[in-house]
Amino acid sequence: MHLQETIINLRKLTELNIQSNWFFLDQNLDKAPLIIEKNWQKARVNDKNYLVWEKGNKIRWFAQQIIIPETLNYGYTLEDLTVRIALIWWAESAQIFINDKLVCEGDLFDSSSRILLTEKAQKNQKFIISLRLISPRHDIGGLMSSQCLYENNYNDIDPSFVANELTILDRYINKFYTEKQAFLEEETKNINWNNIHNQSLFNQELTNLRNRLLPLSNYIKERNFYLLGHAHLDMAWLWTIKETYQVAQRTFNSVLNLQKKYSYLTFGHTTAYLYKWIEDNNLPLFNQIQEAVSNNRWEILGGMWVEPDVNLISGESLVRQLLYGQKYFLEKFGKYNKVAWLPDTFGFPWQLPQILQQAEINYFVTGKLHWNDTTKFPHGCFWWQSPDGSRIFSTMSPPNVAGVMDTNPITMTNYSLDWENQTGLKDIFWLPGVGDHGGGPTRDMLEVGKRYNNSPFFPKINFTTAEEYLDKISSISPTNLPIWNSELYLELHRGCYTTHGDQKSFNRYSERLLYQAELFSTIATTLDYQFESNIKVKANYREKIKNIWQKVLLNQFHDILPGTSINPVFTEANQLWQEIINDTQSILNDSLNAITSYINFDKIALKDSKILVIFNALNWQRSEIIELEIEGNKYQIFDEEKKPLKTQISHEGKLLFLAENIPSIGYKSYYLIPNSSNNVIVNPLNQEESSSNIKDYKFTNTATISNDILPDNTIITGLNLVTIAEFILENDYVKIIVEEKTGNLISVYDKINDQEIIEGYGNELQLFQDQGQYWDAWNIDPNYENHRLENPNLTSIKWLEKGELRQIIRIEKFFNFSTFTQDYILNFNSQILTIKNKVNWQEKYTLLKVNFSLNIESDFVTYDIACANIKRTTKPKSEAEKAQWEVCGHQWADLSNNNYGVSLLNNCKYGYDSKPNQLRLSLLRSPQWPDEKSDQGYHEFTYSLYPHKSDWKKAKTVRKGYELNTPLQVLFLSKNQSKLAVLPPNAELINIKENNIILMALKITENNPNNIILRGYECHGESTNLSITSLLDLSLKTRVNLLEDKINSQDQSIKPYQIFSFIFGD
Repeated sequence: MHLQETIINLRKLTELNIQSNWFFLDQNLDKAPLIIEKNWQKARVNDKNYLVWEKGNKIRWFAQQIIIPETLNYGYTLEDLTVRIALIWWAESAQIFINDKLVCEGDLFDSSSRILLTEKAQKNQKFIISLRLISPRHDIGGLMSSQCLYENNYNDIDPSFVANELTILDRYINKFYTEKQAFLEEETKNINWNNIHNQSLFNQELTNLRNRLLPLSNYIKERNFYLLGHAHLDMAWLWTIKETYQVAQRTFNSVLNLQKKYSYLTFGHTTAYLYKWIEDNNLPLFNQIQEAVSNNRWEILGGMWVEPDVNLISGESLVRQLLYGQKYFLEKFGKYNKVAWLPDTFGFPWQLPQILQQAEINYFVTGKLHWNDTTKFPHGCFWWQSPDGSRIFSTMSPPNVAGVMDTNPITMTNYSLDWENQTGLKDIFWLPGVGDHGGGPTRDMLEVGKRYNNSPFFPKINFTTAEEYLDKISSISPTNLPIWNSELYLELHRGCYTTHGDQKSFNRYSERLLYQAELFSTIATTLDYQFESNIKVKANYREKIKNIWQKVLLNQFHDILPGTSINPVFTEANQLWQEIINDTQSILNDSLNAITSYINFDKIALKDSKILVIFNALNWQRSEIIELEIEGNKYQIFDEEKKPLKTQISHEGKLLFLAENIPSIGYKSYYLIPNSSNNVIVNPLNQEESSSNIKDYKFTNTATISNDILPDNTIITGLNLVTIAEFILENDYVKIIVEEKTGNLISVYDKINDQEIIEGYGNELQLFQDQGQYWDAWNIDPNYENHRLENPNLTSIKWLEKGELRQIIRIEKFFNFSTFTQDYILNFNSQILTIKNKVNWQEKYTLLKVNFSLNIESDFVTYDIACANIKRTTKPKSEAEKAQWEVCGHQWADLSNNNYGVSLLNNCKYGYDSKPNQLRLSLLRSPQWPDEKSDQGYHEFTYSLYPHKSDWKKAKTVRKGYELNTPLQVLFLSKNQSKLAVLPPNAELINIKENNIILMALKITENNPNNIILRGYECHGESTNLSITSLLDLSLKTRVNLLEDKINSQDQSIKPYQIFSFIFGD
């Protein structure tokens, strides 16, 4: 008998496939049945041997009776063996009953179980097994596998156990020791099957076989499995955060109880936020965890506040995840964590290695790249390198697609073969436990693991910590480990860049608002300390800002910010976002008022004037059109030299003016006086005159037309006749034509550089049917471009403003029940076309993109990412490049060649795609699972087209992106509030001279209220030296890492794309 035949026959002795024995009932029963009534129908398996039923949270009961036989096959007796059923399901909820008693529960990611029926099988014992399964709302339900297993106790052999050992031997030998294959085959032929009717004698036959095969043991025992109990807990997903609190307590108590019996069991878990909640709400449990950590039986992992989506959040958010996570772990558990643990995050940005390294992290672990839909990630162990050259030792954890990782020896063997083949390492990591919705390792997992550890034909099993395992393999790994010098792009879940646009918008707005509030509160606090003023900023806002940041970090969890949770999760998240914004705005307002208390306005204040102070939080001078929330026709504005400024009244009656040359990290003062003369430039269009039918007149030779026959929407300014029916925005830099029939851009002409930007259409709203497989909220349909829908229809186009400072054309469109309002905005002093959007989105399974077809070609597009930028090809060749058909970017994307380019800026969007002459930005999706209300309702967002000469560096695109996302702050003062009068009316408070430096944070240090941290990054990929001056008489003191610990460097040189932090003191 050949080896494979022997294995099959051994399994037949004690394994029974019961998948075809089920009956089903589609009713919601009050309790599990004790008998199977006549109204139950026989279940039929499909061609995959699955039992499936309708999607949409449909309940299906399955039931069958199991009667213990004397034998299964060939006469091998089953008496006194342990009986279990092994089930695998795909259901949103699963309840398993034995004789009407609930014995197990599960869900989509606690989707398998081995359930004990009896420890001693007796002939004719009867069991009614019933399952109450609820299909997923987004996908059909399935009972994938069901077996009845007859096993000896954990310490003795049985036919299935030996069949597994032979399978394991066969696979290792076939892979690595082929010269031993004949020996294995020959020895298995010597089983005496005539003894099969006597369990004891046949087991002795199997023992003899194992003894004959012992010479093969050493080959297998060269390998070591290192196990760490695990329970990946999603803070929110198909449940709310409040439910996770309860799940976490059950899971952690279960682990601690198991450790009492299995003293060798180690367990690891992430998420400082969750530990803090337990500390605050269940101190006895927290104390037990602290003790287990001190005994090296519980490992704190991750180093972060939560497991966030690291693609979508800013560099500073990544820093705060680690700063607050690591500081908490140090305070409560005595040390920083060394292992970045992100098993379930949807891709990883290029700068993450540098950020981790600067936060005392030595290792990076993920398993998510196993989920790739196109290519297999090529490395198991590798150096991951950031653009600045920082490297971190990185490894792929075992694949865990189903949410459960047990100690199935065949699964473990298969993985170890792949791992060894990929890395050359014989030390393998394994993570037994139930995850996502908690559970952790089970007694059965531990007993099975112990049983196979005692087998001579399975690798050694040791429980350890992730840090100990990584220390070991990093010390023995080949010195020529591959280097991955790019992002870690997940070839899946591309819809996460766009789904639930409200979360993306709240996050971006909160990140930038917090930056400003913290910066100006730090400056205000510094002024208080320096001048020992009685005008104290309220209680030094350090702790309040820390608390606000921690709320932001919680909402950045990897199933909240990507938009992939149930609706109640977002109800809670939006309430938290509102708290964040209100509290941050309050701190910002207080801080700006505190700073103005030090400004001397006396020398330049005008009689009866109101003081207006414009604050700039960015580290470069900037000029922008400011729209004041006042009645524009009642005031005139003057600068510090008491000269009246050109103003315009907006279509909403507000006052516009150019705030020119606002100092970097500084402010500039203006003065409002009541308007006693007619010196305000009124918008030449009022609301009635601005409306324009699509069929309005056009004139090609307007000079011949007399005033009395001009249409209502034509005006004369000076000697220029303007026909408003021609929807043309124009200033000294650009001329932009909006097509009347569609509302799309048909021309954007750069007058300075004689360059047409558009070829075809720009700002074309494109719609696609998008049913993203069964991962609806996560995945964009890979074939969405084959399902193009009609573009939205234009219903209105009209002028809103045509003044000397600003011009606005408004278009309105509809598609089905969705409406789109877009304002094309062109300021007189800029070539940037801003497009403000208000959308009432009522679609389902639809993707909305905006397309710009360009008269420029490039092989690459450069995208903004956290603390850097990344080039991606527009002409993909490899399968991996082709898989990147939707990519993540932050504030801008730029398509440039050596001579000219176009940047597409935005204030809250992340999904892009490109071709050699095309840029598209994903605006909205409408998946139906897990949140059927996803993205339904009103959205406001802005994107801008920025044509420029040369490349994005010379065009300062990075700065333009920050300017769009960090508006100037306007503060009205009814009178001169200054008491100390130490600051001038216009001031640059901090000056960073280098053009390629972006300020990330100015903050009070965590450990010392008298010190300030200045953090930034180099944005152009060019070396520089940091040079800073300050009106506040501050100077750089000590270089620190991201945890604000001193490092052995006083050097102020900055490498390309390097993130730097200095203590900035007096």
